[in-house]
Amino acid sequence: MNETRILLADDEEALRELLREQLSTQGYTIDEAQDGVEAVEKLQQNSYHLAILDINMPRKNGLDVLRHIREQNLPVRVIMLTGRLGFSVGSESMLLGADEYITKPFDLDYLEMAIKKVLAKSS
Repeated sequence: MNETRILLADDEEALRELLREQLSTQGYTIDEAQDGVEAVEKLQQNSYHLAILDINMPRKNGLDVLRHIREQNLPVRVIMLTGRLGFSVGSESMLLGADEYITKPFDLDYLEMAIKKVLAKSS
C-alpha cells in the first residue's frame, strides 16, 4: 500500500488516540490536530490524502476547516464526524464538499469502510 496520510482533527483526545492506534494498524500514517486552527496549520505544512474532521472543535470548527480545504483547492478527501444529530449539519457539510458524514458514536468497522470508499474515489 502506498503511504496514505490522514489528518485526524478532533478535540477529544481519547477518540484521537483510539483512531490513531486503529488506523495505524491498517497501514495509514496519522497526524493529529486537537482543534481547527491546528488542523489548518497542518494542512498548510503537509500533504494529506484524507482529513477526518470533527465538526464541533474549539477555535475553528470542522466546517471552517472544510471551507479552507475547498477554498484552497487542496486535493484532500474529507470525512466529517459529529456528535450532533440533525439533517442540517450533515447536509451543510456535504454542500461544502465533504465526501462522507458520520455521526458519533460510530462503529470502527464502519469508519474503516467509509475511509476505503472515500480513498477509492481518489484513485
